[in-house]
Formats: sequence, C-alpha cells, structure tokens
Amino acid sequence: MISWDDFEKIDIRAGTILEVRDFEKAKKPAYQLKIDFGELGIKNSSAQITTLYTKESLIGMQVVAIINFPPKQIANFFSECLVLGVYNQQNEVVLLNPSMPVTNGDKIG
Repeated sequence: MISWDDFEKIDIRAGTILEVRDFEKAKKPAYQLKIDFGELGIKNSSAQITTLYTKESLIGMQVVAIINFPPKQIANFFSECLVLGVYNQQNEVVLLNPSMPVTNGDKIG
C-alpha cells in the first residue's frame, strides 16, 4: 500500500499529441510522440502502441501521462514522460484519455 503523500508525488497530466513518428531504432515497434502539456511545455515520449493506433489516428488525441519521471534514453531518443494505458488481453496498450476535452496540462487527481 502507498500513502496519499506517495500518490501526490506522481504528476499526472493531460496533453495533446502533436506529432508522431516511427521509432525505427526501438527494439520493439514504437512511436516517438510530441505531446503538448500547455504551460508545462511540449514533451517527448516513446510508446509501444503501434498495434492499435496509426500515426494519423493519434494526432490531436488527448492522453494522460506522468510528467515528473527523469528523462529516459531509449536508443538515440530521450523520453520525457510516460503515456499511460491499459494492457488488454492480447497485451496491447489501450491509451487512457479524458472522456471530454480538457486543457493541456490539467492535473489528474
């Protein structure tokens, strides 16, 4: 079990995907994402979501991500946030997103 104080340390925000590129140097199929978090800036993320999502379907999609992990180098790319999703029965990632439009950078709680 974690405490409420532990949960409050995790900065989870909504953002909008601006750009999607194939991540050719990733070991597993993935995309490189640029996500707009409003006043918090634009952050990069790597996501293994190529099975259920096309690049075109992701542009403009709002997603939920943890933004206060330190950057993680994956091959030649630095991932600055962790986009959240649910693993389905086939172990594919289904992205979490707000059910209504929200302002980029809004905090999840």
